[in-house]
Amino acid sequence: MNRGIYITANDKVTEQAIALLKSIRVYDSDTPVVLIPYDDNYQKIAEILGDSFGVKVYEDLEFIDRLSKQLHQVFGEKFFARPNQFRKQACWFGSFDEFLYIDTDIVVFEKIIDNLNYFSEYDFLCCDYQHGGGIRNVFSPKVLEDKVFTEDDLKDIFNGGFWASKKNLLSEQDLYDTFAECAAHPEYFDFSQKTSDQPIINYMILKRIPRRFNIVRKPGKGPGNWAGSGHFKYEGDRLIDPNVNQPLQYLHWAGIRIEPGCPYWETWEHYRYLNEAKPTYTPQTSPAKTKSLWQKVKDKVKGLF
Repeated sequence: MNRGIYITANDKVTEQAIALLKSIRVYDSDTPVVLIPYDDNYQKIAEILGDSFGVKVYEDLEFIDRLSKQLHQVFGEKFFARPNQFRKQACWFGSFDEFLYIDTDIVVFEKIIDNLNYFSEYDFLCCDYQHGGGIRNVFSPKVLEDKVFTEDDLKDIFNGGFWASKKNLLSEQDLYDTFAECAAHPEYFDFSQKTSDQPIINYMILKRIPRRFNIVRKPGKGPGNWAGSGHFKYEGDRLIDPNVNQPLQYLHWAGIRIEPGCPYWETWEHYRYLNEAKPTYTPQTSPAKTKSLWQKVKDKVKGLF
């Protein structure tokens, strides 16, 4: 039974990906990580992450492209703001028997793969308080009115940036069938904030995987992890959630631009520049300026981990 971590990224999010991988490797030098390219502009980030952290590129790139395009086309070309988000669904068919998917706007504070030990009892894991805010950004009240889901079902909604499951638990046809069901009922979903994959993937998991578990709902509850939560406290170099008096497992800047002055910037900056000098400027990632920075970034990061 092999375990691993999937990420999606392109050259544009190189800085975030480096911070994430550094945080993973602080606590775990062995777990394999596979990059699912977000688009065709991934060669430079793949080289940096491969050389510095042993990250491999997903083997079947043609499959990723075909899967993403077919899922997107079910709804029509202009329905989703960011259709490439669906490329992460290649996780179900990759090399890992048990996998964890992590967005690049995250840093972790523990050997995060160990959370997959819950698979002795469950088939799908998430770890966030998305459900605490109700069904906003996922479903509309119509799913209750039409009895698509119960109130208890909706307590299991989750953020699409951090989740785990098992290879081939869903088939490729399951994905296409789910997307067809969703396309037939767009009134069931909340796309008001231009979310792309999150509403559809929540629908699929709630419909098709009964043995699911949100880790923050364990006995005694778990710590929060959204960077938009202002109540986390520093204890030395650790972030603590005082609501449950526990250290955070990870921190997610979902919907927040990571830049100086953003919430918990010091935490992100710590991991991004771990074992290298912090710049006196904010690294630029716009196409016009990246060329002169790539070798600098690569030289600084290579060999640190």
